[in-house]
Amino acid sequence: MIERLALTALNSLDPERAHGLALRALPFAPLPGPVRSPRLACRIAGLELPNPVGLAAGFDKNATAIAPLMRAGFGFIEVGAATPRPQPGNPRPRLFRLVPDRAAINRFGFNNDGIEAIADRLAERPDGVPVGLNIGANKDSDDRAADFAAVMKVARTVVDFATVNVSSPNTEKLRDLQGPDALRALLSGVLAESGKVPVFLKIAPDLSDAEIAGIAGVAMEAGVVGIIATNTTLSREGLSSRHRGEAGGLSGRPLFVPSTRVLARLFRETGGALPLIGVGGVASAADAYAKIRAGASAVQLYTAMVYHGLSLAHRIARGLDEMLAHDGFGNVADAVGTGVEDWL
Repeated sequence: MIERLALTALNSLDPERAHGLALRALPFAPLPGPVRSPRLACRIAGLELPNPVGLAAGFDKNATAIAPLMRAGFGFIEVGAATPRPQPGNPRPRLFRLVPDRAAINRFGFNNDGIEAIADRLAERPDGVPVGLNIGANKDSDDRAADFAAVMKVARTVVDFATVNVSSPNTEKLRDLQGPDALRALLSGVLAESGKVPVFLKIAPDLSDAEIAGIAGVAMEAGVVGIIATNTTLSREGLSSRHRGEAGGLSGRPLFVPSTRVLARLFRETGGALPLIGVGGVASAADAYAKIRAGASAVQLYTAMVYHGLSLAHRIARGLDEMLAHDGFGNVADAVGTGVEDWL
């Protein structure tokens, strides 16, 4: 009841202002802690997760709310994106709710405090679930590949994993780095600075089958530990909101089907040999289960919390546990990829 009232109040405000208020209020929220069960516990790329429901990058850009987020039910948390130097991002307004579509459009443009400040906060975080950092490049950089490596060099002593973000649509020409030659060089530089930190690659949903195959091949060859599928989309198909024409990346419910199709294709291209994290439109335990059956070893969410509240992660993890038990799976890992053919 209290959460519903808080959501109603926040959703009456400008979306970016509401987000900032929600972050500042988190330390005072009654949160139960991560959901744990033998069925949900999993190991991904050396990371021990109490459950496979994670927080996607973008919610806590500057690592200011890690302690309360660790109590929100998530099995792992990703903060950022971080760039070498602080940057303000794109002009406001840059975040839009698409309420009829249960979606959002953002064009933040990697607004963040810079890796030095973010790393200081990460170094002071409490023990709990694994925490990773989404890494990016400054908008005005002359060498974006070098920016990724520079962020990794600073972050490697304070994070449990890192994610190379070449898939945001809000930094001009950033997605060009998904091309095979550029991606190969970029990943080589990041991995040279990663030490023992596992590195994931986050890709866009707006890719052809040939591009997905190419990225999968480069990722496996380069040595990343997994792929996160997917970032936001440039598509506006089927939207009804008055904000549907805003520039930026679309997230939320409309992304569920296209992102899950990319996930399933990646699973087939990699033969299930590379852990995949499914992101895009996860708003229920059924959504999380569908992603897992399509090939995801874990899932992440963000936009759905705008509509369903912070307790959503806890509810999804509990519901997923019940669904796995109902279908006779002893552990979530046993369900990974069991429904991939439904999406191909």
